[in-house]
Amino acid sequence: KSGPQSIVKWMFLYSIRMEERSLLSFKSSLNDTGWSLPITGIPWDVPVPKKVILITHKSMINYSYLLNNLCNFIKKSMNIILPGDKDYESRPSVQRKSLRINLNENIYGTFVEIGAGQEVARNFYRVGAASGTIAKSMSAYDKSFSDSIYGKEEDGRYVTQNRLDKMLNHEMNLLEKRISRDKNPDKFFFVYANTVATIDFVKKFKGHGWMGIKFQTDPKDDYSEIKLHLRFHQNEAKLQQESLGIMGVNLIYGAFYKHNEPLKLMKYLTDHIDNQSIEIDTINFSGPLFKDIDNRLISLELVRLGMTDAVIFDESGTNVLPAQVLYKKNILTLRGSYRPMTKVNEEMFKKSLEAFLKEKKVKEENTLVVFEITLSNLRSTGDLEDSDYLDRAKLLCSMGHMVMISNFSEYFKLVRYLTSYTKKQLGLTMGVRNFIEIFDEQYYDNLKGGILEAFGNIFKNNMKIYLYPLLDKENGGIINSDNLKLEDNMKEFYKYFKVNNKIRDLDYNKEFLKILSKDILKQIKKNEPGWEDKVPKEVSKMIIKNK
Repeated sequence: KSGPQSIVKWMFLYSIRMEERSLLSFKSSLNDTGWSLPITGIPWDVPVPKKVILITHKSMINYSYLLNNLCNFIKKSMNIILPGDKDYESRPSVQRKSLRINLNENIYGTFVEIGAGQEVARNFYRVGAASGTIAKSMSAYDKSFSDSIYGKEEDGRYVTQNRLDKMLNHEMNLLEKRISRDKNPDKFFFVYANTVATIDFVKKFKGHGWMGIKFQTDPKDDYSEIKLHLRFHQNEAKLQQESLGIMGVNLIYGAFYKHNEPLKLMKYLTDHIDNQSIEIDTINFSGPLFKDIDNRLISLELVRLGMTDAVIFDESGTNVLPAQVLYKKNILTLRGSYRPMTKVNEEMFKKSLEAFLKEKKVKEENTLVVFEITLSNLRSTGDLEDSDYLDRAKLLCSMGHMVMISNFSEYFKLVRYLTSYTKKQLGLTMGVRNFIEIFDEQYYDNLKGGILEAFGNIFKNNMKIYLYPLLDKENGGIINSDNLKLEDNMKEFYKYFKVNNKIRDLDYNKEFLKILSKDILKQIKKNEPGWEDKVPKEVSKMIIKNK
């Protein structure tokens, strides 16, 4: 039997006559008809050189040996490498991705898009061969019509994760009801959905959206899901629509062909899109294909790749949409490495929250405390290991805290990020040593307005800084806002903030001032006693448990 299927399940030996035997070992295989093996991952449209002549041999050989030589031959014979060439990662175009999906006779599903046109489905229609892939494409733009299909939201909003979930589930139920599994036993069902608000007419609101896919790669498997939230940074609705269309194709292609490499799948979501034009600030993987995935690590990768500036985990350790938790809140932020969380950190939190709640317009029910860890802190002791990151996140979340992982090395960037979500009262808790560093002008060389611009951002929204004192090692005294030392050219500048009550000293326990997290970490690593009393009880129990 001729054709690729004749050797998928069986192992044959072929001897080869060709002009250049050096390219291929003697016991290898190709076919002179132009097809290639699907199991190798070689595209069907890659022709096999006609000069290869195959003659079936009677005996059988190890199939893996045959495939290895086949792949080596294709690589050497089809790719021309010139002196000076560098290795690079070749990525398919949007058209090739769409066409590959369309040409797969088993991939079959529905597209539902609300708020930015049918940009994703359009890419699949335009490349052709979509009739075997697209069961239905729909845009329920009118709110009343949309409500009659998916139900009305309690909060009256339409660009939400809850809306996306309803769309995915409703359309999948319809697909399974209308398409018989008995007649289509090999079909992989999928539903792609997005609900989006593009930039408004006056260009004040940039726009954002949710998109997701519910899919399977085996008809017998349960469905897996990928859901993400994106924020637009372009100033034209047309550009936002185009970016949405490209990202949707990347998501669908990645779901089917890169689900075994989630980190690469994430990286490829922005293929053929300007990195500055769109931001992904939340992504979650679920289902049997992603049963071993930790979404916290996925979130960290978003920050590492520069796809967003910050990600947030709630008290349960679940990554959440920043806008959902920060919007119109009074926010107190504590930055640290928390390696580990010490009694100093605990006291800074308690004392600063107590002071923050005494501010005139701050109400406890509308107040959020965020423990922030910057990537620069995570890398302070060398390369960051996943387990190191997870331990810190788990530790803080287990204590009932909300955790932010950010790319903000400077405080003014952190404040600028927070003020994009809220105009309420903000507070920063920091130690004297870190406070002195923010008056170092070299940190602001990249700003046109220098340190003045940076501090203008920091002290927006009636910002307050809650200062935890430092123990003077030379004389045992206490360094606080009244006696800290700055460069001469910064002293008058500092007085402005001090006189205007922008800086508040915190109460403290002098014994805690001697505690340093780096010393505790050394004791833990060396199994030395005495560190247990320097950290909160919950932290001590967790560290001992995980030893």
